[in-house]
Amino acid sequence: MLKEQGMQKLILDLQGNPGGYMGAAINIADEILSDNVVIVSQKGKTTRFNQKAYAVKPGLFEDGSVIVLINEGSASASEIVAGAIQDNDRGLIVGRRSFGKGLVQMPIDLSDGAELRLTIARYYTPSGRSIQKPYGEDKDYSMDWLDRYEHGEFFSADSIKFNDSLKYETRSGRIVYGGGGIMPDFFVPFDTTMASAYVNRLFNSDSAREFILDYLEKNKSKFKDMPFQDYYAKFEVSDAMLEEVVKVGERNKVKFDEKDFNRSKDYLKILLKAHMSRNIYDENAFYKVINDINEVYQQALNLFGEADRVAARKPGDLDSKSE
Repeated sequence: MLKEQGMQKLILDLQGNPGGYMGAAINIADEILSDNVVIVSQKGKTTRFNQKAYAVKPGLFEDGSVIVLINEGSASASEIVAGAIQDNDRGLIVGRRSFGKGLVQMPIDLSDGAELRLTIARYYTPSGRSIQKPYGEDKDYSMDWLDRYEHGEFFSADSIKFNDSLKYETRSGRIVYGGGGIMPDFFVPFDTTMASAYVNRLFNSDSAREFILDYLEKNKSKFKDMPFQDYYAKFEVSDAMLEEVVKVGERNKVKFDEKDFNRSKDYLKILLKAHMSRNIYDENAFYKVINDINEVYQQALNLFGEADRVAARKPGDLDSKSE
């Protein structure tokens, strides 16, 4: 248990988390929330599909600083957790607006072995916001990410326009908005300074993975007894290793792009180190390394004071005019 090891602050990283079971989301939120507050509600066309979930059991982390990280890839169950934390003023939401997937679907088995998923309800945050983003004949659901990118939403919070008719309040009176997805309390723009199309092609072609597997096979003894802390602090991906990655890429028809390579060189080194650590150690090792270039995580480390201020607010501390 992290708490037994002295943990007093929690960062829950839900970036790129596409969701899972509703029950799991409720259980996670219940470990952080207290006082029988609402976690999520479900409203259908008929009342038999209406439900509300509350924080009813003693949680493992009901006290202490909480920050939840989200981005455009955070969807469904991860949005339930983020919305519950935000609307109950339990912690700070950091990152970019989440995906906006809040439909409840009921599976129906068909006689030919196929399955029909029938939408029966929507998920709502404790303040009453629908998590689901707009869709229909006048909305191209599949192009939403591209629209956000082209409108500048990934880079500036000011590019996001909210409809006043979708204004809601948290327990303490902070203003939040509906309209699809969870908008963070603290916006972190998408960082394009290090990544490049060339690096993306190296990974999408599996060239980086191919290099890593080959390198680790040839250097088993080097990492056999190396503790992760030594790996993290001392091991560096060399220029010679990058040259080999480039060669593997060329064999896989990934054309070398010198400009992109030079711009993303340091970024590529950390990516390779992170993916290697996953093979040598485990998933936790991967995130320990990759967080060195996770701009949302890095910003969050400096925001625990604000997270505490949000959590210290009580119902009635604010009115709708104070934000």
